[in-house]
Amino acid sequence: MITIRSLREAKGLTQARLAELAQTSQPQIRRLEAGERQLTKDWAMRLAPHLDISPSELMFGGQAYDPPLPSGPPAGGRSHDITSAAALDRTPPYKEHKENKYTQNPEFGVADDGILQSNNEQNDLQSRHQPSNARLGSELPELRVSIPVYGQAVGGVDGEFVMNGDRLEDVFAPPSLSSVVGAYAVYVAGESMEPRYFDGEIVFVNPVKRVRRGDFVVAQVKTQEHGPTLAYVKRFLRWNAEELVLSQYNPEKELRFAASQVVSVHLVVMGGAV
Repeated sequence: MITIRSLREAKGLTQARLAELAQTSQPQIRRLEAGERQLTKDWAMRLAPHLDISPSELMFGGQAYDPPLPSGPPAGGRSHDITSAAALDRTPPYKEHKENKYTQNPEFGVADDGILQSNNEQNDLQSRHQPSNARLGSELPELRVSIPVYGQAVGGVDGEFVMNGDRLEDVFAPPSLSSVVGAYAVYVAGESMEPRYFDGEIVFVNPVKRVRRGDFVVAQVKTQEHGPTLAYVKRFLRWNAEELVLSQYNPEKELRFAASQVVSVHLVVMGGAV
């Protein structure tokens, strides 16, 4: 069986080196090899060139993907309309449909003005006396907005990491963030938020939406005047004129910071593999 690990080792690459070539982090490669993260098409296209294999072979092990045939009628159809070619040969002749130069579908055609209409002559006669109820529209645009990813492979005791503005990579934003100015993502460092968020997992952040008690957030704190800005992926409890209070799961405890040390608190809208 073809695996990322076997291909990587055959090339003499470490996880860190493969991560560098694919422009990602070592924890991401570790989770992909362990099966903790799904090998998507995007991941296959990023990794395959460095493993001397095609993306399809990496995803399917050299096997061609043959999608199953539908087991029932399409939405709005009738079960007796779905008949195989072999079955048609064994059944009484069906009424032939008139040829339509706009489509190969035997049931529906497209008129010059874009109105859907049946190829059945009787139905067409009836429909001519009724107003159209559907028109073909243009294809919806595909929103693919890239946002930066920040983080470090190794975090501190409470999973904090330096937030210095250096981007690790860019990823496509989820639809809810595609129009949000300043949206970004971070890699979770450490195990302090398990089982909600795992080491190396990515979380997407909306910096403009209001944070409420119980929300998961990325809090940026500067504990020393000339020290670095540290980021924490935690659960929000409260933030007032005196302090910011966050909580974590593993081990369970509260983190408190003076209000004067808080740089920002941004809402995490979702997390998962990329």
